[in-house]
Amino acid sequence: MKILILGGDGYLGWPTAMHLSDHGHDVAVVDNYLRRRLAREEDVETLYPTPNLHERARLWKAQSGKSIEVFIGDLNEWPVVERVFRKFEPEAIVHYAEQPSAPYSMLNREAATLTIHNNLGVTANLIYAVREFCPDAHLVKLGTMGEYGTPNIDIEEGWLDIEHKGRKDRFLYPRQAGSLYHTTKVMDTDLLWYYVRMWDLRVTDLMQGPVYGVFTDQNREDDRLLPFFSYDELFGTVLNRFIVQAVAGYPLTVYGKGGQTRGYLNMRDTVNCLQLSLENPAEPGELRIFNQFTEPFSVNELADKVQRVGNQAGLGVQIKSLPNPRKEKEEHYYNPAHTGLIDLGLKPNLLTDEVLAEMLDFVARHKDRIEKHAIFRGTKWA
Repeated sequence: MKILILGGDGYLGWPTAMHLSDHGHDVAVVDNYLRRRLAREEDVETLYPTPNLHERARLWKAQSGKSIEVFIGDLNEWPVVERVFRKFEPEAIVHYAEQPSAPYSMLNREAATLTIHNNLGVTANLIYAVREFCPDAHLVKLGTMGEYGTPNIDIEEGWLDIEHKGRKDRFLYPRQAGSLYHTTKVMDTDLLWYYVRMWDLRVTDLMQGPVYGVFTDQNREDDRLLPFFSYDELFGTVLNRFIVQAVAGYPLTVYGKGGQTRGYLNMRDTVNCLQLSLENPAEPGELRIFNQFTEPFSVNELADKVQRVGNQAGLGVQIKSLPNPRKEKEEHYYNPAHTGLIDLGLKPNLLTDEVLAEMLDFVARHKDRIEKHAIFRGTKWA
């Protein structure tokens, strides 16, 4: 297929582009480097420098012999959207092009309004572009398990069957987002569900858990093809952050009681989930939802794993409980379903000691670049 990846410069966007290209698809990426700019502005640069998209595409072509087309521009601007869609004519679109950080969205008014404007504006432009330029294209949107919150009942895969006063119906599973970022993702889902019903779009919404790791089958030969690796409070995911903290001799930052439980997945599973979703598309007029994770862990469980494997490597890892800057349940029920992608053929890469040891060894090679001032800022929700 001809697959257009919005947000193709990101932590997940670039590995997805290479993975799909490696599996025979014709791939193009578009990005405006927003994520890089915000990291510079907040003084939270990534663990190692990352080439720009044009250089990444050249490196990938030299390694694989395959081309990835690059577009640079802001998808909030309709002329950019029109130019990209007219030139590439996609058959499928992957939507990563959003401000991806819950803590950043809670930083201040400017960060909040940027998150709203960017995330909802790009989604709206995308919907209209699909209708105008490629109405049969399959749209895969990266949502988040954070849309559901932590309800005291089982979380279904996107939909809930209700019986009320003798009548039955099927509804989107109730959402109760835990940050402004997650709220914009809820609004994305609502926008897509509306236009699926109005215009018979075909959409897959992937409710993804936090991702960890850097390695895929495509980037082991050349470190310059690795994705961003953020370890700061704003843009780093929790396990990646714990790995860096362990290497740096910084006590692992467990918020509050540490019972916050989420569903996690390896980056290799992320790219495989995207491939499975794209190669088995939704039907016209269908909003298909998958819960995209492989294993649930509490923050305490992750910290204990990192401490145990880190200490086996002689790191002397410490764990420190901090007052929780977020407004969230620190102990809660959490039992989400996640069978859809398994049924399509996903074979999970689980969080083993070997995976953790490899991550610790990888980060140790970049230890001199760790900036401890970036690790914790205490951005408060309330």
